[in-house]
Amino acid sequence: MSAKRRIGDRKDGKLIRDIDSMHFIMPIIYPNRCDNEAFISERIDLTSAMSFIYEKNIENPQYRYNVFQLVVAALIKTITLRPKMNRFIANKNIYQRNKVSASFVIKKQFSDESKEGLAFIHATQDTVLKDIHDEIFRQVTDCRAGKQDASSDAMDMFKKMPRCISKLLLNIICFLDRHGKVPASLIETDPYYSSVVITNLGSIGLHSGYHHLTNWGTNSVFAALGEIKKRPFYDDDESVQMRWSIDIGITIDERIADGYYYSKTIKLLKYLLENPWLLEQPAGKEVDYETSKQCQGALA
Repeated sequence: MSAKRRIGDRKDGKLIRDIDSMHFIMPIIYPNRCDNEAFISERIDLTSAMSFIYEKNIENPQYRYNVFQLVVAALIKTITLRPKMNRFIANKNIYQRNKVSASFVIKKQFSDESKEGLAFIHATQDTVLKDIHDEIFRQVTDCRAGKQDASSDAMDMFKKMPRCISKLLLNIICFLDRHGKVPASLIETDPYYSSVVITNLGSIGLHSGYHHLTNWGTNSVFAALGEIKKRPFYDDDESVQMRWSIDIGITIDERIADGYYYSKTIKLLKYLLENPWLLEQPAGKEVDYETSKQCQGALA
């Protein structure tokens, strides 16, 4: 049973009351999310992931597993195990989000004229890779079959109004957004109300890179995935091997935690993607990533 909601809490998060003075002051003197971005870029060795996916797809020929699903699962597990990454700042206060979620845009067809849809993945402590695989399949299939998501419906509604009325209503909604009062029907699938927004730039032939956060919504983490291709990796003996890899760029609201916490979070994400069988365990199950030989070298 969830804890009773207290004065100051929002419907989507609990106010952080026990907090150090620096993190109490930062949202007040630096109130805008877009002014407090920290960007981290990481290259992930996909050697184990590619073998893992090949084995999984022998069992699942109808809807194949892919690297994108592994990344979504790894981000969800990382945020579950590193709960400060699931915090957000609104109206100059820090909140702990009630649920873990991931969102991304679905391109209905790869053409200039094609419309886009929004996908929103909700997770629990018991969520495993198969759950994410099946839910992505369901939402992508529905979107490409023409089913409209709730947030796109809401945006279409404002577009049909006279411009002066839609601007007035949107200004009111922005005020409600700061106070956590936006109707759920308007933001049900809004990616900027999720724990992490993911963009798969590699699917359209682009490199990974920086993507900004927004002052709208509550999202504090944005991940941009680049192309999957072979790149050089240097071993301990200075030999070079070409391995399948992916670059991931992650933009974070630096006010929600400190640099050491971010560092360990990135190490966990990398460890999960390089040991993908761990994603078949529940999201809430701890991972001993710091005592592994691989991680000890990274921390040295």
